[in-house]
Amino acid sequence: MNLLILDQDAKVYERKLSSKFPQVVMRTAMNEDGIGDFIEKTDILLAFKISDELMKRAKNLKWIQSLATGVDYLVNLPSLRKEVLITSTRGIHGPQMSEIAFLHMLALNRNYPQVVRNQDREEWERWPGKLLFHKKIAIFGVGTIGEELARKCKAFSMTVYGIDIIKRKLDVVDYFYGPEEIHKVAAEVDYFIVVAPYTPQTKNIVDRKVLSSMKPTAFFINIGRGELVDEKALIDVLNSGKIAGAALDVFCQEPLPKGHPFWKTKNLNITPHVGGMSDIYVDQALSVFEENLQRFLSGERQNLINLIAH
Repeated sequence: MNLLILDQDAKVYERKLSSKFPQVVMRTAMNEDGIGDFIEKTDILLAFKISDELMKRAKNLKWIQSLATGVDYLVNLPSLRKEVLITSTRGIHGPQMSEIAFLHMLALNRNYPQVVRNQDREEWERWPGKLLFHKKIAIFGVGTIGEELARKCKAFSMTVYGIDIIKRKLDVVDYFYGPEEIHKVAAEVDYFIVVAPYTPQTKNIVDRKVLSSMKPTAFFINIGRGELVDEKALIDVLNSGKIAGAALDVFCQEPLPKGHPFWKTKNLNITPHVGGMSDIYVDQALSVFEENLQRFLSGERQNLINLIAH
């Protein structure tokens, strides 16, 4: 079997895998320019994404292990063959994604960006910060990440509203609603956090009506996918002061280009899609891939972890 590892940490993955799977021929590349003709004989791809141009040349490809939870970058490729298996790393991102949600909540509460600006100017300015204590939070998307976030919220004595198409009985979620009640929940909470994946059903689900339903003291945070939010509506409600502030880690267009209105939008904190990243990401991803690789090499095709239908 020929394994192509396409990632900035490709050499690290190779070093950890080579002794455990000596029967696999591995090629590493930090970007697509370094792949060369190996793509034409690649059986297995370990990567976040790949261009459609390379997918056309991957005539021998049998399986893609995505390094991400969302696989829309792969399944939407025109040249992806139906018989190519796709698996994700769903389930590993709970720690880092829940932590970035708290980073944004605390930064918005305490107006931390202004603290940093004041330090740069050597300016001493004080103000009372808002607390998470006894506040209400809506988590749209209560999977592994949403549940981990809810658990941390309970440690801060918050009331948790879960929104998901699948309602589950969880000790860390106080109230559970379906997506059809998103407007009702948005009007009730102090923090509205999007964690859900992008699907045709969730595109622009956080629209102008949802955002306008929120309290003027409430904050909106998106760490899921940019496509779930009407970005023009968000800019309008922020600039008009209809909500207190927002934080975004994901965008419809990435990287966010210079000159984009978000850069100058009032009361908006931006991080460059780093929520899923961590200093232990390789080991987190390998906890899924090693097991899947073992199963694949033994002939298993349908019993792979996080197998995606496409």
